[in-house]
Amino acid sequence: MAKRDFFTDIHCEQEHKAGKYCFGDVFLSRKIKEEGRTLIVLSDGMGSGAKANVLATLTASMSINFNLTKGRLKEVSEIIMDILPICSVRKVSYSTFTIAEIENDGTIHIVEYENPKAIILRNNEIITLKFEEIRLSGERHAGKILTYFTYKPLLGDRIIFWSDGITQSGLGSKGMPLGWGLNNVIDFVKKIVKMEPDISSSKLCRKVINRAVQNDGFQPKDDISCVSIYYRKPRKLLICTGPPYDSAYDYQFAEEVSGFDGEKIVCGGTTADILVRELNLTITQNMKIMDKELPPMSYIEGFELVTEGVMTLDKTLRILDKMTKEEELENGPADQIIKMILKHDEIYFLTGSRLNETNFDPNLEVELKIRKFIVERMRDLLEDKFMKDVNIRFM
Repeated sequence: MAKRDFFTDIHCEQEHKAGKYCFGDVFLSRKIKEEGRTLIVLSDGMGSGAKANVLATLTASMSINFNLTKGRLKEVSEIIMDILPICSVRKVSYSTFTIAEIENDGTIHIVEYENPKAIILRNNEIITLKFEEIRLSGERHAGKILTYFTYKPLLGDRIIFWSDGITQSGLGSKGMPLGWGLNNVIDFVKKIVKMEPDISSSKLCRKVINRAVQNDGFQPKDDISCVSIYYRKPRKLLICTGPPYDSAYDYQFAEEVSGFDGEKIVCGGTTADILVRELNLTITQNMKIMDKELPPMSYIEGFELVTEGVMTLDKTLRILDKMTKEEELENGPADQIIKMILKHDEIYFLTGSRLNETNFDPNLEVELKIRKFIVERMRDLLEDKFMKDVNIRFM
């Protein structure tokens, strides 16, 4: 499976225990772009609240930082177990974990320690893989077992894992005295995927989380986390903003935008004017204001959104930086751009370098003055926080 044929859609959704204000489950991810690798870890600290958060964060941080050298997953997992403290009463580690290393061709290596087992779906059926047991020695963790497996996916495959807040949701209730249980969770996931074969990782995780919260009477009795990895055909989005450096390239700019194989957004009045002129299109103005900070959106046939430029991108950046859930979004131009971004996997920026002097104001923040700076910050944020593949081309 060549890299250009698929995108690895990775998402984690979480809810914290009722009455607590920080997560005892911690999810971390890091792309090592120069090597084409992605590291992800879900760690579940013992208990809940601040103490569990500290322990889970310690485990997750070590998992990411120690695995920066390729091929050390099994070795690093054993090292982490040696470092983790042990509860003096229960004689168990203060944190469980699932660590995954995803290579450029999609091959995934997973180590698990006492988290509910990861599942692999192909054509909505469970694939059973042989796994290796890593039996720990040493005084502190003698007899403890890590499980390890390697798997090379096909397009359309899904890998899903979770904390025990999912499988134990509903525990003690009349309908689920022993909790939801892994088999019932699997049946639920398969039912969702059957109804929505192309469902994204974010929506699938949210449905699992919502059901677990419901099982607990909408008052989660534990921290709840679900991670989904979905190998799918990439969904591409182009954001074009700013006119080319030299007006002689306006037609070439417009042709590249027109020929893009995916959905398209225009950010900037001058940019929109170039596209309308060079491609012989019509622009329709919308006078309805959806965000009091920004001018209203317009419409050009063949484009999903047409917005103002630098100010809108700056607000998009600020919302992306702070947001934690898609439900937080409203209907303004910046929010609409983010909704489009979240629907897509590969984000392309075609960025003009000509200074638009109508937007140059020395009193504005740096983000508003320098389009290049805003776009590069958006790239970093989309790659690090939202696991998108981002490409920028300046023209």
